[in-house]
Formats: sequence, structure tokens, C-alpha cells
Amino acid sequence: MTTSALTKVSEQRCFGGKQIRFKHQSAVTNCEMQFSVFLPPQAETEKVPALYWLSGLTCTDENFSAKAGAQRVAAELGIALIMPDTSPRGDDVPDDENGAYDFGLGAGFYVNATEQPYAKHYQMYDYIVSELPALIEAELPVTDRRAISGHSMGGHGALVIGLRNPDRYVSISAFSPICNPLNSPWGIKAFNGYLGDDQSQWIHYDASVLLAKTQKAKPILVDQGTSDNFYPQQLRTETLITAAEQSGAKAQIRLQDRYDHSYYFIASFIEQHLRFHAKYLAN
Repeated sequence: MTTSALTKVSEQRCFGGKQIRFKHQSAVTNCEMQFSVFLPPQAETEKVPALYWLSGLTCTDENFSAKAGAQRVAAELGIALIMPDTSPRGDDVPDDENGAYDFGLGAGFYVNATEQPYAKHYQMYDYIVSELPALIEAELPVTDRRAISGHSMGGHGALVIGLRNPDRYVSISAFSPICNPLNSPWGIKAFNGYLGDDQSQWIHYDASVLLAKTQKAKPILVDQGTSDNFYPQQLRTETLITAAEQSGAKAQIRLQDRYDHSYYFIASFIEQHLRFHAKYLAN
């Protein structure tokens, strides 16, 4: 598989490092993709490890970089932040037929779609796991030591991708993840649309199912706000807690009193998540 060279869209100086946005033609999603990267000051002289951040419904690659306040700590720790988009985009990419926010553009759910007309473009699982890291590690001063994190739909993606690929990620974290999409209205809609009605295919993208069965999960940190308006119906955090107990996984799943689903919540705890990942990225 080959990909075209990166094209720089923008660059800003930030905490002694660089906040950069790139675009490239993806062979996996069959469209032009954009993503953002924060390179810490250490990347001027050496390759650095990376945290991949997966954003939630309706987001782009820019939400986390603008709202989370993660660059200060990433600069201190010498960690690159890799922030992909949440779906393929373009005039030829199919959207939800009713323009809903929770399916189609901005809502790729980090799966490999098998249903038409989505299968041609909505291959976000392979894009995140394989194509994007290969491109970044070939073109930028970033090593193959990776951690993964995300929020909401992206928290689902981070957990699923991290659990399914323990050889590729040293640690996993999530904010307000969709923990059990097989039993979540968001997940049921997305999986029906992207994967069809064969639920035996859905289980490969359900973090609670995967965690309950895992024998070699990497360290996991999850934060969920108790005042989140999507908790518990959409997010189903308790299902993930039960799964961790069943497997004996090294998972911290914390309920944070009176925090909601917003980026104010993420900004409040992102430093703890970065320091959590730094312990494993440094080994």
C-alpha cells in the first residue's frame, strides 16, 4: 500500500513545539483526509513517541487541539499528539440520508464498513491502525511507540483499537467512551448502517465484549462524568467495569462527580491522562 506525501495546511508555534495540520490522499478511505499533529520541542532533535487521539461525533481533527489544552504537558513530556478526523469527507462520500449528526460525515465510528454505499470510504479502523501511523512514522520525527486515547465515539474507538492491537499500543485511555455499543442507541444505529444486521460482526467493535475476553490488555484509564447527559444510556460505563472485573484487566475506570460530556471535562483531566501514558511510552 502506498500513500502520497503529506501536504501542510497550516502551522503554528506552540509551547516551543509545532501545531501542524496536514492533508493527504488516503488509499484506505479513497478520499482526501486531514489530520493535526502537535510536535513537542524534543522533536527538533530526535524522534518522539506519540499519543493518538480519536474525537467524538460531529468533531474534526481540530477540536482536541483547540479545546483540550494538551500541548503544554505534551511539550514537557516529549510526546507527539496525533489527531485524525472522525470520518472520511468529500463530495463523493455518502452521508446520513437525513443529515443526522450520529451517522455518516463526522461519525465514522472507527469501523471498517461492509455495507453499501459506505464500504468504499468508511474504513476508519484500517486508516487509524495501519495507514495513518505508517505515513506519520515515515514522514515525521515520530517513533512507533504509540498510545491511544479518545472521547465519546472516539473513546469507543480508542478502547476497541487498543484492545484489538495490544502489540501496537503501550496504553489506552478514554473520556466518556461508548463502552457497549451493541446496547447503545448510537452504536445500534451506526453498526446497522455500516456493518449490516449480522450482530456477530458487531462484537469486534464492542469494548465491553473485547475487554471481558482479553488475556493481555495493556494498562487502561477511563474517566466518566456523573453529570454527563449521555450517561448511562448511551455510554454504559458499568458494562465496561463489569468486563474489567471478569478479565482481571489492569483498568482504572473512574466516575468523576458532577462533570459532564464537554471539553471542559477533558481539559480538567487531560494532564493526568498524558502523564499516565508517558509512563508506558518511556519504557
